[in-house]
Amino acid sequence: VQLQASGGGLVQAGGSLRLSCAASGRAPNYGGMAWFRLAPGKGREFVAAIRWGGGTNTYYAASVKGRFTISRDNVKNTVSLQMNSLTPEDTALYYCAASARDRRPIVSAVSLQSTYPYWGQGTLVTVSS
Repeated sequence: VQLQASGGGLVQAGGSLRLSCAASGRAPNYGGMAWFRLAPGKGREFVAAIRWGGGTNTYYAASVKGRFTISRDNVKNTVSLQMNSLTPEDTALYYCAASARDRRPIVSAVSLQSTYPYWGQGTLVTVSS
């Protein structure tokens, strides 16, 4: 599985951006994808995740809940991250990640990097104050 992330850029505080992650191959019937971010001086952290197959569920880090929305387009096999009310603390390199094909992550594992064997190259989001 190859992942291609896009949509990053420079935005002022309070603004919005929409990130997209396109996955190669057919859209799996079961699976999970997530966004993580790497901010300057910090470790890579979980941002949001989505699981599908027998229902679709979304999960968010506390720091972005209510501001970010993760969604999936089954036809295009893409996952998007709509980011609103951005703050300078959201400045980071954003990575999308995917679970093994047709493997739906368990709830307790959706925020773990080890759950996702496939990673995109990262897209940079810079929020100015």
